Amino acid sequence: MTVDVNEIEFSAERSGYDLFISHSWKHNSDYDGLIELLDDKNHFSYRNYSVTKKEKVEGKSNRALKRHIKNKQIKPASVVIVIAGMYSTYSDWIGKEVRIAEELDKPIISVKPWGAERTSYITNKADATTGWNKTPIVREVRDLAP
Repeated sequence: MTVDVNEIEFSAERSGYDLFISHSWKHNSDYDGLIELLDDKNHFSYRNYSVTKKEKVEGKSNRALKRHIKNKQIKPASVVIVIAGMYSTYSDWIGKEVRIAEELDKPIISVKPWGAERTSYITNKADATTGWNKTPIVREVRDLAP
């Protein structure tokens, strides 16, 4: 019996992955680039639970915002992806999101931005670390998602 490898991969595909992508809006080109990578991967679908620019988060207290991010965005995600540029070392919110992911026992994937020579301490907290390439990022999502 001959088995086509492409059939195995396709048949193993699930309906989608729930992702929360922690990022800094000051470096939104990294976020946009990561979304493009994920959107460009064949046989991979996902729901994005990240904080978008369209969401109304202004006017909320830090406590209310943290509760919202925890319950509405990180809790339903099966995997948390952190863009681990050096800026994430100095971002209070990325640190809070990582701590929430740890508290909720969510697997964390650290993605090194394209061309970055140094990365954040976040890579030490991650369950997996990958470079800026869609195939290993998607492989880690598939491996870590419950």
